[in-house]
Amino acid sequence: MKKKEVGFIFLVLALFCSVVIINTDGASSAENVKISERYLAENDRVHTALPENEIKEPVRPPFVGRSLNGFKEALGFKESRGNYFAVNSSGYMGKYQFGRPALKAVGVSDVKSFLENPGVQERAFIASLGRNKWILRREIEKYKGKVLYGVKVTESGILAAAHLAGPGNVKKYLRSRGNRNFSDANGASIRQYMKKFSGYDLSHIEPDKQAKI
Repeated sequence: MKKKEVGFIFLVLALFCSVVIINTDGASSAENVKISERYLAENDRVHTALPENEIKEPVRPPFVGRSLNGFKEALGFKESRGNYFAVNSSGYMGKYQFGRPALKAVGVSDVKSFLENPGVQERAFIASLGRNKWILRREIEKYKGKVLYGVKVTESGILAAAHLAGPGNVKKYLRSRGNRNFSDANGASIRQYMKKFSGYDLSHIEPDKQAKI
């Protein structure tokens, strides 16, 4: 009888120990899940709030191909890092850093509303491209494919340079075979823009003398 009781006690103890082990393992797994989720959340916050002076990799614009959208994103990033609400010390404003005369040319008179409305800025940029393409239509036809100072002339390079310097200065640059190289206050030049923004497909932009938003 005593042997049976001892055997029964050992059986109960064995069952109890296995239950404890299972619960302990389960608790450990749950704790591991919680720690992982907490780590990911904290790591995400650190990543998004990392100061610029601690960023080791250079910041690059989003690459969306050589289409019109790719051209817009690349030029907008160059001008303002894609910031629709940027205004520089010279008064140029928005994602594409328009000046007041260029805005007036495409029908924008309310600069406050322009600055607050990304959709208006995108429409103004498309209108400006169409207008400049009409003004420079002969130069595009004549000089496209030529190489000036080591830079191949393309339609997109011409239109990017016109956004920087105005179509009149681009005409002077091309007609002088690259000798009259306009630069802005920050040192950006027609030649640099011709090179940086060459090879985008802007064939969907129609030349339009009266382009307005």
